[in-house]
Amino acid sequence: MYEFIEGNIEQINPAFVVLNVNGIGYHILISMNTFEHVKSLKQVRLLMHMAIKEDAHTLHGFFDSTERELFRYLITVNGVGTNTARMILSGQSLSSIISAISNGNISLLKSVKGVGPKTAQRIIIELQDKVGRIGSGMGIESLGRIPGKSFDEALEALLALGFPRNASEKTLGKIAETQAGISVEEIIKQALKLL
Repeated sequence: MYEFIEGNIEQINPAFVVLNVNGIGYHILISMNTFEHVKSLKQVRLLMHMAIKEDAHTLHGFFDSTERELFRYLITVNGVGTNTARMILSGQSLSSIISAISNGNISLLKSVKGVGPKTAQRIIIELQDKVGRIGSGMGIESLGRIPGKSFDEALEALLALGFPRNASEKTLGKIAETQAGISVEEIIKQALKLL
């Protein structure tokens, strides 16, 4: 329902943020990963996932599309709800989680509160093939040189131009390793030269 919400941070802690958008306060649940990226900002744009249950409607916010995609994969696994998925995303870096699922590292997943051995095994079995697509060539560790918003905008533009997702992500990952603080337009120009 909501793709993103952008506004001024009224209140923030490791579990949630309240964004003031034209006088309306949105209570948005976040992971520690997102908290680390936005804690020092005054204004932020978060990618959204709205969870509708019988007794509650909750908004979940993510700093970048990789985290949101991983969250959405996690909640498809039987026994993993939105709170457990947030705990998984809060306990480790995104690259560590993707690596743990890809390589069948049950002990890392079991170390998260609320994830037992059977759930950890289900996560690995059901998501092993899918998470490889999230992390392949993205250089998740190095994306810090290109802000998540710029990376997402550049990726969207390349996909709209008809380039495959994997090739686009790999190319943007290469640019992220060598460039810092360049505009979205410049990122796209460099990517077009490499694709």
